[in-house]
Amino acid sequence: MTKLFNLLIPVMILSTACGDQEKEDKLVKLTFDNYKSAILNDKGEEAVEYVDSRTIKYYDDIIDLVKTADSAKVNSLSLLDKVMVFSVRHRTSKEEILSFDGKRLFVYAIKSGMVGKNSVSNNSIGEVTIDKDFAKGQFIANGQKTPFYFHFYKENGQWKIDLTSVFSISTVAFEKMVADSELGENEYLFSLLEMMTGRKPGQEIWNKVN
Repeated sequence: MTKLFNLLIPVMILSTACGDQEKEDKLVKLTFDNYKSAILNDKGEEAVEYVDSRTIKYYDDIIDLVKTADSAKVNSLSLLDKVMVFSVRHRTSKEEILSFDGKRLFVYAIKSGMVGKNSVSNNSIGEVTIDKDFAKGQFIANGQKTPFYFHFYKENGQWKIDLTSVFSISTVAFEKMVADSELGENEYLFSLLEMMTGRKPGQEIWNKVN
């Protein structure tokens, strides 16, 4: 009986570990699904509850650039950061900009349509790998596996999505659009903003907001 009990212990431990892993996998995927639902329904206050501190830090940095960066600084930014700064300056009032921190900017970006629904509408999370408080889930686009992974971090006991982990996808997409347009980078971004808003960007898009 003792030998049988000793043999069963590792099996029981393994079974419990597998059960915990499966539970955590589901929670990671649920975080993405909840975020996706919030985006599709323009619920910025809800969506922000599912993103991690790294994401909020990025938006903190962007709103700081929107407020303080001069034309030389803006022109030196990465393509994605430049898109963000131009979009906020072009679409948002001075009063709103000055009232924003990263979290408020994120909420505003979702409610105003700056975060496109097509970024999540046909996408999901596939295989999940977990290492303590870190997880990564394979990005599934239109039912097809991709080589990209969303990162998740457990913060205050809840899995949250790190949107900065897939910024490389957005950057590749923007770079391709710019190349295909045969326009200069800034010229393309200005034409994109005009198409999206119906207004041509003016010189103020290069100016600090204070």
